Amino acid sequence: MATRLLDFPTPVLRGSELESGRAGRRGGGQGHVKLGHTWVSCCCPDPVVPARRTRSSEKPDDTWRFDLQKIVPASQRVRVRATPSMPFSSPQSPFVPKQEKFFRRCTQRNFVPQSRDTPPKRDTGIANEKDWGINLLNEHVNESGTNDDGSTWYRESGENLGENGYRCRWTRMGGRSHDDSSEWKETWWEKSDWNGYKELGVEKSGRNAEGDSWWETWNEVLFQDEWSNLARIERSAQKQAKSGSENAGWYEKWWEKYDAKGWTEKGAHKYGRLNEQSWWEKWGEHYDGRGSVLKWTDKWAETEIGTKWGDKWEEKFFAGIGSRQGETWHVSPSDNRWSRTWGEEHFGNGKVHKYGKSTTGESWDIVVDEETYYEAEPHYGWADVVGDSTQLLSIQPLERPPGFFPNLDFGSIPPPPRSPPPDDSPDSTTM
Repeated sequence: MATRLLDFPTPVLRGSELESGRAGRRGGGQGHVKLGHTWVSCCCPDPVVPARRTRSSEKPDDTWRFDLQKIVPASQRVRVRATPSMPFSSPQSPFVPKQEKFFRRCTQRNFVPQSRDTPPKRDTGIANEKDWGINLLNEHVNESGTNDDGSTWYRESGENLGENGYRCRWTRMGGRSHDDSSEWKETWWEKSDWNGYKELGVEKSGRNAEGDSWWETWNEVLFQDEWSNLARIERSAQKQAKSGSENAGWYEKWWEKYDAKGWTEKGAHKYGRLNEQSWWEKWGEHYDGRGSVLKWTDKWAETEIGTKWGDKWEEKFFAGIGSRQGETWHVSPSDNRWSRTWGEEHFGNGKVHKYGKSTTGESWDIVVDEETYYEAEPHYGWADVVGDSTQLLSIQPLERPPGFFPNLDFGSIPPPPRSPPPDDSPDSTTM
């Protein structure tokens, strides 16, 4: 099945409802990690918790709903024609697997790199390392070739060394069609040093004859926090795609951070455009490992004629006590504005204070008997990320000479770079 470059639900205004997709999440796994010469075990519980969405935040998070006919006078209403979500049009799918497109005639010795490069998909979060299939070559190679159909390919690998036992092993590969209208590149790397720092990463990009282009990078890092001395694992991903035939494209940045005491931070920034409509989304989650949690989401969109709308909410809880608040808003091309704000105060005794108001005169202020529900711990935490990072943890640093002690002066020595610098691996291309 051909992969769509813009395979995502466009947040368009359909009648009185603004719809938006959301990403799923994975869990599972547990274990311990060796940092330097020390084994660090997971010391945070990993309970089975309910679904992430709370009843109180379900409405503002899952759907952006507001009835324009009820909240905006007829004289101020604006009709916005929805643009359906669609892939980039092409008479022939530009995303034929690279094995067929570039390498239909491989040698029996399989010297030709078999790329799995395809455009990234939206709202898929941060992939696990096993989904990438990173397999670095042990020997240094520099080879290239031309296939019978005129397409070319290349593969290179190497190793760069630095101070304090720093080592970066990398492999780069790519290919292009005979007329240079299509091209793909992919780079893998792993890094380590004598302080226990380890990194695994991928960068890939491509373009096709229709002018569509894409770029994606992913990495995960293990290191020792300089303040707490706890082991930490951080994962991140960036994805981007652009259309060559219309004004359309999207960009996403995702990150996750974990430490061995249960501290967790997750977030994402997203942007998309399809012809006359643009939209943005930001969200974050923070768990301190002791029961305190902060979550927030901010989404907004606009059209070229000047219509704007959005929704945001935030929740803070600790020991059953906390608050939620949010706002939904809309601006017409004539600058007529509407908004509704709402809030909840949870006292931890079964009582909840709910209040809110809107620019059309709505208001409420009540106290109700209601159970307080929230997630005090992430459903995917330290034990899960350790279990899903076996390749990262298995990276072997250079053998340390007898009598050598690594420099642990965190205040003066910066950590190794988080992405491959130009002298570590071949230059990468961003769209």
